[in-house]
Amino acid sequence: MLNPIAYGLAIVLNLFLVYMGSRFLLQPRPSAAGYGVPVAPDGDTTYLTVKGLRDLVYGLVGLALIAFTTADAVAWFMLVVTLNPLGDTLIVLRHGGTKAVAFGIHFATAVVVLLDAALLFAV
Repeated sequence: MLNPIAYGLAIVLNLFLVYMGSRFLLQPRPSAAGYGVPVAPDGDTTYLTVKGLRDLVYGLVGLALIAFTTADAVAWFMLVVTLNPLGDTLIVLRHGGTKAVAFGIHFATAVVVLLDAALLFAV
């Protein structure tokens, strides 16, 4: 029973990463506002491109691992990837974002990814 839930959640989370990464690459300013640290209208969007590429690549790697490796390999990947939303939580808090966005989006995402890693380890 855990197998479809663990893999289904992993697929959804990695597809979401692909979506978020693509959005940051294609619509950097609105994405930054949703992330919790908006960019000034005349501000540099370089970090947004870096974030977009990071998220896109992590999502694609996660999907490849799901398709071609074991549950343990996917679980370890998800465990490591948990560091990204935890780091995003700190970034939002340190750069003037709201606690609601930091904890309601980024920290909550870290908890869900960590939960999925635990489910995958249990498979």
